[in-house]
Amino acid sequence: MKIIMLGAPGAGKGTQAKQIAAKYGIPHISTGDIFRANIKEGTELGKKAKEYMDQGALVPDELTCDLVMDRIQKDDAKNGFVLDGFPRTIPQAEALDAALTKAGEAMDYAIDVDVPDENIVGRMGGRRACLNCGATYHIVSIPPKKEGICDNCGSELVLRDDDKPETVQKRLNVYHEQTQPLIDFYKGKGILRSVDGTVPMDQVFESIVSILGE
Repeated sequence: MKIIMLGAPGAGKGTQAKQIAAKYGIPHISTGDIFRANIKEGTELGKKAKEYMDQGALVPDELTCDLVMDRIQKDDAKNGFVLDGFPRTIPQAEALDAALTKAGEAMDYAIDVDVPDENIVGRMGGRRACLNCGATYHIVSIPPKKEGICDNCGSELVLRDDDKPETVQKRLNVYHEQTQPLIDFYKGKGILRSVDGTVPMDQVFESIVSILGE
């Protein structure tokens, strides 16, 4: 079962991807993890990616696609995988498609976790992070026991710059411009399925399981 997760930043697709991976016994693959693993292991692809990242440049689509293809050919992905954060653009989707076709494979589902912009701005504005231990909270859905203080280590919680409304809106604008066209791309291939991402997370997961099967 080969699945691509789609959705705006803050839609909760990463959380759902992890749950899908756990339920179906397939790896949750994010490009960030792949980059880090290859750089740490000093692979040829990792060295190339690091050159771009050290310059603050984006890793080219072709190289990112090579890294993803290398990852999904490992043993733990033989029964499928969940891709999270890739592809982000039409050229990346076309590169992935071509590489999979060459390997005699194809994606089975593209699942779009659909959440309106205003919900995302509100949702992310409520996030709080502990810069000391990395724990994350939400003032409404996962509040800390003591307001503004991390349950784990007692450090102060902050609203990260990434989660400030003006930054979130910029990220959403980029998403609509670059990534949302993927929804039409996968709809054209007949593999797009949409779920309502505004309901509680366990209900979103139930909707996804009803698409993928038990």
